[in-house]
Amino acid sequence: MGFCLEVSGDLACFTRPEMKVERVSYDVITPSAARSVFESILWKPAIRWQVTRIEVLNPIRWINLRRNEVASVISSRNVISAMKAGKGALGLYVEEERQQRAGLLLRDVRYRLHANFEMTAQAGATDNNNKFAEMFSRRAERGQCINQPYLGCREFACDFSLVDADSDGNQPAIPEDRDLGWMLYDLDYCSPAAPAPLFYRANMQQGVITVPHRDSLEVLA
Repeated sequence: MGFCLEVSGDLACFTRPEMKVERVSYDVITPSAARSVFESILWKPAIRWQVTRIEVLNPIRWINLRRNEVASVISSRNVISAMKAGKGALGLYVEEERQQRAGLLLRDVRYRLHANFEMTAQAGATDNNNKFAEMFSRRAERGQCINQPYLGCREFACDFSLVDADSDGNQPAIPEDRDLGWMLYDLDYCSPAAPAPLFYRANMQQGVITVPHRDSLEVLA
């Protein structure tokens, strides 16, 4: 079953892994970021979301932004020690850990995301396509979500709405062709301790990006 969401936000950053710590975004949303939007509305172990198409509705525009970040996180080992001892210093002082990083972000983005879901091996005897399709449609129509959907980074929250993919009133995709090069597709969690990145060659034709299936030969490790 196919579903279509229209998402929009003031800022977005779909970070290129080759840029290391620098926040430089891909030109458009990645399949993994699109998948996370669907999962934020409905996630169950019994289903796996597969993004099939991405439509770029607003022109691709950029903004340079410098932001304050902290250079470290609280150690989980210190947290465990404090829990066992019943005391400990777990404070993180921003003034001591602050650092500035420049980012090349997208602004005023709007996408139409198409996806369907597949049943997984964890599906129970009472699980079926209609059950989860109705759950997703009901939640999306009401604007309900498990967590706030975001565009790449959690601070860039997005609005979403369930739309009819075939409606004549839909905003058309931008009339632009662009070779987007190799793009992060998703992460392979076959080895949870060391997830491996997957990539595919993204190509936008008249504002539309066709996303191959995760198991296809177009997706490479």
